[in-house]
Amino acid sequence: MSTSTTPAAEERPSALESLKRGVFWNYGGLFFFYFAIWQLAFTFLPLWLAREGMGTGAIGVVSTVSAITALVLQPIYGFLQDRLGFKKYLFAFVVLCAAFMGPFFVFVFQPLIGVNEYLAAVVGGIFLSLCLNSGVGVVEAFSERASRANGYEYGHARLFGSLAGGTAALVGGFIWAANPDSIWWAGSVSAIVLGTLLFVARVPKGDEQARATGAAAGAGADAGAGGTKVSKETVLALLRDRNFVGFVVLMFGTAALYDVFDQQFPNYFATFVTSGDPEVLFSRVVAVQIFAEAAFMVAAPFIINRIGARKGLMVFAAILLVRVLGSAFFTHEYLLIAWRLLAAIEMPFLLVSVMKYITRMFDVRISATAYMLGFNFAKQIGIAIFASVFGASYAAIGFANSYLVMAAVITVVTVVAWFLMADDRARVAPGETGDGAPDDARVTASA
Repeated sequence: MSTSTTPAAEERPSALESLKRGVFWNYGGLFFFYFAIWQLAFTFLPLWLAREGMGTGAIGVVSTVSAITALVLQPIYGFLQDRLGFKKYLFAFVVLCAAFMGPFFVFVFQPLIGVNEYLAAVVGGIFLSLCLNSGVGVVEAFSERASRANGYEYGHARLFGSLAGGTAALVGGFIWAANPDSIWWAGSVSAIVLGTLLFVARVPKGDEQARATGAAAGAGADAGAGGTKVSKETVLALLRDRNFVGFVVLMFGTAALYDVFDQQFPNYFATFVTSGDPEVLFSRVVAVQIFAEAAFMVAAPFIINRIGARKGLMVFAAILLVRVLGSAFFTHEYLLIAWRLLAAIEMPFLLVSVMKYITRMFDVRISATAYMLGFNFAKQIGIAIFASVFGASYAAIGFANSYLVMAAVITVVTVVAWFLMADDRARVAPGETGDGAPDDARVTASA
């Protein structure tokens, strides 16, 4: 399943060069408006549900159903997107679902809560997963493939998602104060803009697409139809690949614990704040972290191109380990702020390294499948397991001792993954110019 081990020099556009290209802004806009929807939903959903009278048990069901739906849909979405190649149908379906966010919440979800909150939780969880938990994999996989085809760094466009997170959290506060229901209408408006950007987004056409989807993969590319023929044998070969197994292990034990660690960290943080409102302080820290993350995303591709994606993932795991251990042993509020701000470096290493490792080490015809299974699916399973385990652990042995156990898990899975995953630096990066296309097959776009 791995690509050729022939060394190849990668020609990487700088951030300044990317800024001169219209296609870069187009795909950056896709990230911005999608993750604006994401941030609005996940920031204000718990508050809105509580305001509508939904109990904590039913609110938990919303999250559970969303996660289960994502586990079912992500492998299917990955397989479909690989067969579709550069066709936008699946992405458009996600956008369409998001466009109905306002009508769904106001005219369906809200009345249903009054009838039966658990039925509402199931229906709402499925809808949110279509837009977010499951849909995010489609957005990321399609946009990463497009970045290779259009010859710019995925990480540079992805920083727009981080900017959206900070902006939506800030603007969303004013929207919420005016009318809480307007949060969901804002999501619908963002989806309409997102759909417009998707409609005009530049993708390879005709012969360009044949080269972009077929050069690295050889036989099996259905260039004429614009999709890719992906066989069951190709996917099974991926699942047997030692590098993929190591990648799954790492995502299961680190990417999942990144989310689990952050879930209840605000509660832990609040116990050490000696003055002022801990929630307000933490929200400001998160805002600084998000914008710092966007700034570091500019440099992350350059660094990872130098050290390799495997080492980039190991750096991510090491920073997570430092944050967890630091939070266990050094608990002054300023130090806890420092541990949180380290996430601004940590997340770019994860996001960029994941995409680069997938496209360098595995068959690019199934890059979406590799991403959905290796990253999203493994991470969701990890969250489902570790959230319950450490949720009980916090109550039984306290946060600090639980963080020590968490650190041990991170260390073990990182060591195991290190021995399973091969170094990607000596690999040809077939997708960096468009799924294996030669340099002259790059899709060009005017500024």
